[in-house]
Amino acid sequence: MTLKKRAAQELLQGTLDMLVLQTLRLGPAHGYTIARVIEQRSDAVLQVEQGSLYPALNRLEDRGWIASYWATSENNRRARYYKLTASGRRQLTEETSRWDRMVRAIGRVMRAIEE
Repeated sequence: MTLKKRAAQELLQGTLDMLVLQTLRLGPAHGYTIARVIEQRSDAVLQVEQGSLYPALNRLEDRGWIASYWATSENNRRARYYKLTASGRRQLTEETSRWDRMVRAIGRVMRAIEE
């Protein structure tokens, strides 16, 4: 994998991680609900596929930013639920600050070109 592709993949993973952490601020949820909340809150612009979501959930759990447990879902099925940890809450704060700085920087560059 080239350096450019790796950097792009890390940016996408980091963005998905941040979106998952933000979604779990609302409370514990299972994977399907996490994906639907991201889709709904983005007005269907962002659609998280299972092939991306579950590796992200595993990665976040490995880092200690989320924890999981088994419970019965609203349709009476056994489901794995994920919840934000204190460490995950701190990470979300850092990621949100970094994201805000990046968005402002991109905005400055875009405005400079338009003027």
